[in-house]
Amino acid sequence: MENKVANMNFGQAIEALKEGKKVARKGWNGKGMYLWLLPETVVKKEWCRDPRLLECFGDEDELLCLGSIRMYTHNSLGRKAVLTGWLASQSDMLSEDWYIVE
Repeated sequence: MENKVANMNFGQAIEALKEGKKVARKGWNGKGMYLWLLPETVVKKEWCRDPRLLECFGDEDELLCLGSIRMYTHNSLGRKAVLTGWLASQSDMLSEDWYIVE
């Protein structure tokens, strides 16, 4: 269920992400799109399958992975998708139509 009543600015949306909440903009034209914060964590080499990520470990058994903002969206074919490392546009940063997705 989406809470579209509370209009927030970008700073408030970022604070909500840091509190573990999902956020979205009323101005987005995609249905059901939202952001969440994947917090910083330590990843063990044994869990990893990505060859490029494995290169980053070097001789270590663990790797610090920094937090990132992710977006639930749809790809160009309309399939559900997750975008890792979402970046805000100028419009996103200046808008005050952010809300918490519940």
